[in-house]
Amino acid sequence: MAPCAQTGSGCLSRGLLLLWALLGRGLCHVGAEAEGFRQEARTSPPAAVYNWTAQLVEEMYTNETQRCWELFVELMRNVKASQLCEWKVISRPYSWLQACLENGADHLHYGYPNALAERYIFQSHHRYFHNCSSGSQVFFDPPEDVLLAMIIAPICLIPFLVTLVIWRSKDSKAQP
Repeated sequence: MAPCAQTGSGCLSRGLLLLWALLGRGLCHVGAEAEGFRQEARTSPPAAVYNWTAQLVEEMYTNETQRCWELFVELMRNVKASQLCEWKVISRPYSWLQACLENGADHLHYGYPNALAERYIFQSHHRYFHNCSSGSQVFFDPPEDVLLAMIIAPICLIPFLVTLVIWRSKDSKAQP
């Protein structure tokens, strides 16, 4: 298997990870007979193999999310500071980050959304978009008494209008 192209980021090839996992579990012995391996495979609990697989998937997804983040940072270097709050400019890198995190999770059959993906999304907001709401108008809910009046007024108006329509329709039928 070919090693990963990135260096220095802790990225190992899948072959090295598999070899490390097999050596760490004691499944690869130089002088072991094939029967011994079959016997160990029959008696080992399936939960241990599942945990090992979950750990490997977790590590692979961690590497994938780190790669997504590094590419997102590279894309964001092309955006000027004055354009950080313009959706037309940042939508492509931001959507790409989200798609990369989601596709990586789908590829590894890892649940999405997850805590690691959310951490990178929050990190992007904290690093690049934390000042975006200060320049635009912030909307708040109206006070409760105003909100209640806005809800009740149309509800009370509907029966009145229905009664008015029925009354007018009866009145028009009476006249020839």
